[in-house]
Amino acid sequence: AQVLYFPPKTLTSAGSNISFLCIYKNNTKPVEAQEVVWWLNLAEEIPASQYSLVNNRVSKVTLFNLTATQPRGSFFYNALYCCHQSRECHHRYAELYVVDMDFNISCETDGYLTKMTCRWSANPTTLLLGSLQLRYYRSQIYCSDFPSPSPDSEVKECNLQRNHSYECTFQPIFLLSGYTMWIEFKHSLGTLESSPTCVIPADVVKPLPPSSVGAELTRNVGLLNVSWRQPEFASRDLTFQIRYAARGDGLRWQLYEVPDSSGSSAEIEVEQLCVEYVVQVRCRELDGSGFWSDWSRAAQTLVQDIRAPLQGPEFWRIISEDPARKQRNVTLLWKPLMKSHSLCSVSRYIIEHQTPGNTSWQEFVDHGTTWSFPWTEPTHTITISAMNSLGISAVNSNLTLSQQMSTVDAVQSLSAYLVNSTCVVVVWTLCPQTPGITSFVIEWKNLNKEEELKWLRVPADLSKYFIYDHFILVEKYQFSLYPVFAGGVGKARATDQFAKGGFETGNSGSLHVVLPVVFSTSVLLLGALLVSHQRMKKLFWEDVPNPKNCSWAQGVNFQQPETLEHLFARHPEPMAFEPLLLEADIVLEDISVNKASEKEAREDFLGVDSMFPTPQDSECDSACSSSHFPGSSFSRSSQDGGTTAQCDLRYATVISNSRSGGLCRRKTHPRGCLERCFLGEHSVVLGAFSSGAWELGSGALLVCPGWQPSRALSLVSSEGFSEPLDEAFPASPERSLWYLGITSLGKGEGDVFLTESSRGMCQLQATDLLTEGELLQHIPTNVKEFVQSSLKPKATAPYVPQFRMATAKGQEATEKK
Repeated sequence: AQVLYFPPKTLTSAGSNISFLCIYKNNTKPVEAQEVVWWLNLAEEIPASQYSLVNNRVSKVTLFNLTATQPRGSFFYNALYCCHQSRECHHRYAELYVVDMDFNISCETDGYLTKMTCRWSANPTTLLLGSLQLRYYRSQIYCSDFPSPSPDSEVKECNLQRNHSYECTFQPIFLLSGYTMWIEFKHSLGTLESSPTCVIPADVVKPLPPSSVGAELTRNVGLLNVSWRQPEFASRDLTFQIRYAARGDGLRWQLYEVPDSSGSSAEIEVEQLCVEYVVQVRCRELDGSGFWSDWSRAAQTLVQDIRAPLQGPEFWRIISEDPARKQRNVTLLWKPLMKSHSLCSVSRYIIEHQTPGNTSWQEFVDHGTTWSFPWTEPTHTITISAMNSLGISAVNSNLTLSQQMSTVDAVQSLSAYLVNSTCVVVVWTLCPQTPGITSFVIEWKNLNKEEELKWLRVPADLSKYFIYDHFILVEKYQFSLYPVFAGGVGKARATDQFAKGGFETGNSGSLHVVLPVVFSTSVLLLGALLVSHQRMKKLFWEDVPNPKNCSWAQGVNFQQPETLEHLFARHPEPMAFEPLLLEADIVLEDISVNKASEKEAREDFLGVDSMFPTPQDSECDSACSSSHFPGSSFSRSSQDGGTTAQCDLRYATVISNSRSGGLCRRKTHPRGCLERCFLGEHSVVLGAFSSGAWELGSGALLVCPGWQPSRALSLVSSEGFSEPLDEAFPASPERSLWYLGITSLGKGEGDVFLTESSRGMCQLQATDLLTEGELLQHIPTNVKEFVQSSLKPKATAPYVPQFRMATAKGQEATEKK
């Protein structure tokens, strides 16, 4: 076969369409064009909708919207095959090179308006296929509406940067001229050009960042005031952006658009007034063309006083006796003002004293939060205010010291409950009819250590308060509660022990909802666990029988170790394990012939018992020798009122494929058990026949002629239970019972002799028994005809367990009538 392509090789850009022609010849005879199919890389069949017929001999295919070729090893093209519709392809193909020519050229004019830098990136695959270069030409003014390449173009030298990008610099430049540029790709098959783009340098200016940026927080108003100077060489109006952040661990910038583009300052409302701010500014042309400038240098604000402090500090007093001077000393304690209240600093604290007789004076504390003075008057009022560079606080707290009010007992009880090492709850009750309380003060201290006294002020409408501090559980603490009136401080109530028991909390109601939900959820999970346990137990142990219900287990004490050893003990003779006989396609059916045979042949049959030394080892109506070999047994019993009848029972268990095998017979008592027989060397035990039906094949058979069955026949199943067959035999002493076990006849092959329910099997040579007529002579004519005419295998797949075979040769035993 020969194939001709046109064009044999082609180069095109991604996104384009291209067509190929093909002439296919088979043994120099052209093939009809309609019998031609097209394949791409022998992996993708091109749809027939893209085919067209040029004439009877020329086929045409069109590929639409091509994608760039991905390199495959050393191949940088796609292979296009023209094949016969029987999928017979020639080794020749057409080469298709598809290059991605989508280039994004971006240009930027610097803030000094002296040069223009253009950048563009290339696909690494494109660089492997050929060479790239930038071509351009300049118009006198502006750009045309539809830029296109020009033959008067020039090649601009570009430098390869990182990440496969190129950078080209135009200098000097003409701000209002149009620069039309494109990328040219050169390949051995031709040249490709990208779509041209036109750039005006004045439209792509990146201005210089603003200069002289300053920032401060204005006084009395608390606004962030930012100022700047416009950049140099700005030829057009600019718009500005400000970003600011509070100085800290990490700068979280916030952006602010300046609404007035003509100005050079802006005021921003901020939440925190007493922190340092970092501020930067940038700009771009107002009409949106060009680029944003770089951010300016950062400016920082200074923390300074915005206004006078909003309020004075909270304070408390400690009264101590001075026996030497016979006077009381008062120490004032106050907490430093937060910056949100001081706005933003405190230069000094002013303590104002007032005593009866309109006597007042002031004391100034520049550093520290404590002050002491002697208390000599019956009543003494103190007020503390804060001052900074902008003024003195207008809202201040005061405290009156009164010897008379210090004896007023307003707190009835006080209890402290330890929640954990960081929390203590203080609960108190007031005496009835105690009005005029403005607030409470709680004091606490560690009695085992000399630590600073701690205190806090509590509103007057509370009767319980959570104190959060670091408490050492083994230490002893004292808690005191002071009621504060307008005219002085009342008598304190103190406790130095933690109360036992619990206390009512505001969230106690939620416990009544959470606890029942947790309890009910636990009950449901426990119930689900029990149900799943029962289901799993039923799933895995449903088919496991209870051994105590077996007949052989009656009266057996499973608690004794000797019992289990006796049940599962192995025969002392060496045993070998043989592979499974998996040819188990034939199952035997049972055939009962109710008509007695006219003539009973009295011939001797040979039987071998290689497993059990004496026939007395088996017992009637039990799983005979089940502890020695995993199989079932077959037994029968006869009972006719009070009489006992003797019968001549002939039976056979056909096992071996040896020609020296035979049948055995034995006279047994009606209550006796039907023992197992073994034939030849390496014999195996055939499983007992249960009440299930045997499937009739064609091969060896089991015959028990001349036996007068009684009313009861017992078959022992594989589970060890006796199954009476009284219904199968009507009360007639003259009827004979015949059992036929048949397997398939093969040419020289050992066949499988198997029952469906006994789950045992043996292998025998079918021709050894039937072909020589050794057993068929004992079968009546009608049964023999039935056997010869209807022995057809029935395919089944019975369960075939593993079993073991005796390695020692069986001892042959004969018994004559």
